Amino acid sequence: MDYKNEIKKEMEESLNVKKHLISECLKDINKAVEMLIVAIREDKKIYLCGNGGSASDSQHITCELVGRIRKRDISIPAFSLVSNVSTLTALSNDFGYDSIFSKQLAVYAKRGDILIAISTSGKSLNVIKAVETAKKLNMRIIVMTGKIETELSEMTDVTIMVPSDDTPRIQEAHILIGHIFASILEREFGK
Repeated sequence: MDYKNEIKKEMEESLNVKKHLISECLKDINKAVEMLIVAIREDKKIYLCGNGGSASDSQHITCELVGRIRKRDISIPAFSLVSNVSTLTALSNDFGYDSIFSKQLAVYAKRGDILIAISTSGKSLNVIKAVETAKKLNMRIIVMTGKIETELSEMTDVTIMVPSDDTPRIQEAHILIGHIFASILEREFGK
């Protein structure tokens, strides 16, 4: 079997979204980077959340910030709110799935910390509640989503709306953006 045309089509779609990301989202990505740099200079923390593939993205980006993207001597204080299974299941069971991220933020986060909320659809109730809690705590909020404007995209300091409505393409762009965050923070704060 020969799948080269299908493979090429997938790659070309991914490249096309990334080209549009440059023309449509560069300003917002830059604003998010500036917010992250200020927060780290002020000894603030970064929290990330999302569901499904976006949960994996929040863990992946956290890993790049705490560990390293290339080579550095520092770690960025970042925490994925999706990583503790016991906490997630307890909060879900006791308070409902919609509160799994907001309850954690209420316990851990402080004024000036950053929440990076990832939602491909922009409609995830638990992510919306996390953003609402972050606003109450006077956190800075970065949302990464798709091209459709939603309630979530209007609640933030900066919303990076990937110019696509195709979930795989949006998620690929979100990881690229996370790598950009980690790479720039590494250069800014590494030795």
